[in-house]
Amino acid sequence: MRVYDMVVRQRQALAETLGQLTPEQFRQPSLCAGWSMHDIAAHLTTYLRFGQLKLYLGIVATAADIDRINLTLTRWAARRPTAELIETLHRRADARTTIPRSGFDPVLTDAVLHDLDIRLPLGIRREVVEEHRWVAFNHLARNPALGYSRGPQLTQLELVATDAGWRFGSGAPVRGTAEALLLTMSGRDRGWDQLDGDGVPILRERVCGDRPKFPPLRRLAMAGSVLVDPPPADRRTRSAVAPAVTPR
Repeated sequence: MRVYDMVVRQRQALAETLGQLTPEQFRQPSLCAGWSMHDIAAHLTTYLRFGQLKLYLGIVATAADIDRINLTLTRWAARRPTAELIETLHRRADARTTIPRSGFDPVLTDAVLHDLDIRLPLGIRREVVEEHRWVAFNHLARNPALGYSRGPQLTQLELVATDAGWRFGSGAPVRGTAEALLLTMSGRDRGWDQLDGDGVPILRERVCGDRPKFPPLRRLAMAGSVLVDPPPADRRTRSAVAPAVTPR
């Protein structure tokens, strides 16, 4: 299946999950630090219309401060009623906005992570398509797009998804379920009790601290590096499929 089609399916599943929540549940905190369930719903709609324009304008206005762009757009969208946000997510699930020169892998990764941000605190269980999780794992591990990277956080570590058979890197082992690895690699304060291995305290120290604050010129240089040295062309098109899983 194309990664773009996975994005559409993941957004539709998110809209269905959000449509089942009560007003009280929307006010509860998600796993995404500082955001409620309503904030997550707002964020998921921010780039569905004129998304590419918003990204480019935001990069220019903030010197490529992706966190600030996301926070500003989410606060703006969060003023809308919850029902309107859900309807927008349903109606525009097929939006084609991507992070510049990065393809749909980071878009799917964002949707997969926010699905966990919503469901896990609320105890909502749903079968997750393994291929969706694999794309997210591969993206976070190999070449995360702007807004995901925390520097060399995975160097000298071997990540092992015990339930899926995925491996990445070499060094001190970090073993656990694919879900636990996705949560911890992305800096969530959840899933650590499901990991084991000598690399766990190393990973936790790296990803749970404050994200480094780069000066404007450094941020712009990092954004420029994506334009100069983007992922391979076959990962950046709407025809891209999930990367092959290489057994080890």
